[in-house]
Order: sequence, then C-alpha cells, then structure tokens
Amino acid sequence: MNSSFKEALITIVGKENVDDSTAGRLVYSYDATPGFQSMPDAVVSPRNTKEVAEIVILCNKHQIPLVPRGSGTNLCAGTCPTQGGIVLLFHHMNRILELDKENLTVTVQPGVITLDVMKTVEAHGLFYPPDPSSMTISTIGGNINENSGGLRGLKYGVTRDYVLALEVVLPNGDIIRTGGKLAKDVAGYDLTRLFVGSEGTIGIITEATLKLIPKPETKKTMLALYQDMEAAARSVSAIIANKIIPATVEFLDQPTLQAVEDFAKIGLPTNVKAILLIEQDGPAAIVERDMNSIATICREEQAEAVDIAKNEQEAHALTTARRSALSALARLKPTTILEDATVPRSEIAAMVKAINEIAKKHQITICTFGHAGDGNLHPTCPTDARDEDEMKRVEAAFSEIFAKAIELGGTITGEHGVGEMKAPYLEWKLGKEGIAAMKALKQSFDPNNIMNPGKIFAKDSRKRVVVTR
Repeated sequence: MNSSFKEALITIVGKENVDDSTAGRLVYSYDATPGFQSMPDAVVSPRNTKEVAEIVILCNKHQIPLVPRGSGTNLCAGTCPTQGGIVLLFHHMNRILELDKENLTVTVQPGVITLDVMKTVEAHGLFYPPDPSSMTISTIGGNINENSGGLRGLKYGVTRDYVLALEVVLPNGDIIRTGGKLAKDVAGYDLTRLFVGSEGTIGIITEATLKLIPKPETKKTMLALYQDMEAAARSVSAIIANKIIPATVEFLDQPTLQAVEDFAKIGLPTNVKAILLIEQDGPAAIVERDMNSIATICREEQAEAVDIAKNEQEAHALTTARRSALSALARLKPTTILEDATVPRSEIAAMVKAINEIAKKHQITICTFGHAGDGNLHPTCPTDARDEDEMKRVEAAFSEIFAKAIELGGTITGEHGVGEMKAPYLEWKLGKEGIAAMKALKQSFDPNNIMNPGKIFAKDSRKRVVVTR
C-alpha cells in the first residue's frame, strides 16, 4: 500500500480510521480459526455506507483485496486476510436503526452485537431466534456473511431464515437494496438469500432488516443421561419421528462433559457416556405435553435418567454450560480444531460411531458435541500445532469425517462456513460442475477478485479419501 493510496483512504474516512501500524494490523491478522494468520496492509473503519462504497471503488481501481470483518469468531478462516489488502471494521456502524412492531422487523447496521439485538427485541415481547454460541461478541454482519446457526436451529432455522432485506455495496461500488418488509416477494432472483452466507466474496453488507416473531410464552429444559452414545443419537431421531420439534436438542459426549464440568462447575454428571440437553418453548400446556412425551421417548431409548430443570436459573446454567463447550475444550491443549460435519438426523448414530472409529484409527482424541436435533455435530480435537506428526493425523482424520458425512447424505459444513479452511473440500460436496457455477457467479460480481479473495474457492481441491473400516 503506497502513500498515495493511504492518503486516499484517509480522505474518505479520516486519519483516525486508517491504521497501518504493525500492532494495529497484527490484531486483525487472524480470527478464531487455528493455523491461519496473514498481515493486512491496513485496517479501515468506515462510518457509513457512502464511505464503504468509496473505499470499494478505490480498492477495485487499484485491485487491492478487501476483507469485511465482524468480531472474527468464525471457525473457517473466513476473515483472515490471507492475500493482504484492507480489513474493513464496522464498529462505527453498530446501531439498531428501527424496531417495527407492526411488521415484526428490526433494521440494523452490520456492527451490532447479536445479543444486543436479542435483548432489545425481547424487551418488547419479540424474539430473534438465531443464537450462535458466540452471540455475546459476534456481530449481525458476521452472522449474515457466515449464515450462522445455533442451538435453536432445529425449530427455528438459521440466520438465512430471518434476513428479509439487505443494503449491499457491490465490488464496483454500486449500492443496492434487496428484499423488503414483505411476507411475499418473488420479483426476480432472490438476491437477499444469495448474499447470506457468501462470506464477503460478492459484496459488503451495510444494513439488514431481520424478521422477528412473538417471544415464546414459556420454556423448559431437560437433561437426559446415557451410557450408550448411539442410544442418545437414536433418541433424537425418535423424538422427531414422533412429530415433536423441540427448540433445542444438544448432544455432548463424555470427554466434552468432563471438560465442560471442569470449566463451568455446575454439577454436570461426568460418569455417563453422553447427555442430551433438550429445550422446548411455546404455550405452557404444549411445552408440558411435549416434555412429558420426550421424557418417555428418552427412557424407551435406554436413557439412564431424565431430569427437568427445577427453575429458570438451573435451566440457564445448563444452556450456558453447553455454550461454553469450545472454551472448555480449548483449555486442554494449545490447539483446538473444531469442525461441523452435518448429516440427516436419521444418520446421527452412524456419524457418531464413525467419528469414534476414525479417532481410534488415527490415534487422536476427538470430543463430539453439537446440535444433534438438526444433525450438526462438532467433532473437536484438542491437539498441538507444534506436533507435526499429530497434525498430519488430525488432518487425515477430519478428511475422513467430511467424506463420511457426505457419504451419509450430509455436508462438510452446517454453520461454520467454507472460508479458506474448508475450500479444498468443497468440490466433494458440489462436484466440479457446482464449483464452476459458483465461480461464474463470483466472476460476474467481482471480476477483479478483490472481495475476500481465496475464500470458498481453493486453488486445488483435495483428493477424495476412501474411508476404510
């Protein structure tokens, strides 16, 4: 980045909003993904959409990479500036612009913290369901770029299901608006859904209108204990097969339980092989009926015990403990590799079994937890990046896990995005033709490839592994 380019940036956003110091750049040279780090040329903080557009025009003219970034909590190296360039921060664009009770929407800027949106709308009896575990620090812009999920995905879906409209700056600097506060809108291509999950590769989101629903009347939380992990997985399928859709069905295996209890110290049982954490919300009578039915199903599927939280405080402690799983496991070794292979709910038992067999085969530890209700498991390996031999075995193990997930009708990522980390595996899921179609779309929007280059599309795809038993 030469001096004239820097001066042009300063002219747009002010000197205080351009940081090219070594310390300033170092802070944004990595995200929450282990093993990826690269220094940007500068960190720039626009104050409004007009400034974003002017920055994009400048970068497009000089073919300088642009990486939009929220809080960097993603786990796919999606915001690591691996080809240098400019990291865009949105801490100035962090306002809730409008809460529309008549249309059940909230309009926000990309830098708003997810939990702040939730608290604001709940104070008015409304509900924004997407709840990534990082919601206390993640931003709505980051959630949209990664199409974040969360614990409530089974019943309520993911971020994509709640984005009604967007304001986006395109790679040529044009500003467009997509969607609206509408229950129906089939006017042309669905550009809103196209930008959700695009990881900043085809445009920069500067405003979003989100769908809200009435806040559920009540909620109950249940803990089911198992000495057989496959029995726990079978319970999930049985609950859904009985036409019950809980708000949350979370799975934790014994190693994860032990780590979480050591971290949270709330009295979680660590002498069982697995637990299911189940929540239901809605009208009190329906919640009571569903929880009774779920308890019966869990016992029929060999649950050792089924306990319902006695009060809101106990329920909150259980959910908070589950959300701390990654933090708890990260304390075990210097490096933590967390993935999110996803399969149809009916294949959860087969996937859990396969993960354990793959871990044993490669002589590594894999702790498994995740959103069992929507088939989204998080096999997590505590390891040490300095141990080259072990890291090779970890990579081989996760390659087999991805292959097994696809074999079972699943995918390589359910909510963490592709980024750079999983880009080499994307062809396994989409095929060459699917990759070609996506590249054509990227090229049409961003011919100079300035928008988060190196993400989603790998230079070379991984050779498909053959899973052996």
